[in-house]
Amino acid sequence: MRLRSLFLGIGFLVASSVSYAGDNCDSATTQIELNECTAQAYQAVDKELNDAYQLLVGQLSNNAASLEKLRTAQRAWIGFRDAECAFESSAVEGGSAQPMVRNSCLEALTEARTETLREHAECEEGDLSCSR
Repeated sequence: MRLRSLFLGIGFLVASSVSYAGDNCDSATTQIELNECTAQAYQAVDKELNDAYQLLVGQLSNNAASLEKLRTAQRAWIGFRDAECAFESSAVEGGSAQPMVRNSCLEALTEARTETLREHAECEEGDLSCSR
């Protein structure tokens, strides 16, 4: 009976932290709230990254060689991003702040990559660095 009560209590705590993250991250104070808020921020920029990537893929649809190079670069970047954020959060590995540190790293690197993809998609004709 005690075990069941413990699981129910944990479930309510997790559910309340998830709903808190959606309501107001500006006033997050507990580590659970901060972890949820940084996860939510990362998910938002990850969606922007996917949108920018799909836009560029669409622009390269007539250039199979460039499209394959983009896919290779994106796979390599994902590997780099994950390894870099694992390293960056390793100082707090196993601690309650590790998800927050990792999510913040993921968010920052994803924002930077999104900007790079947008620059590729918006380059002007005649720009020698333009992949299109």
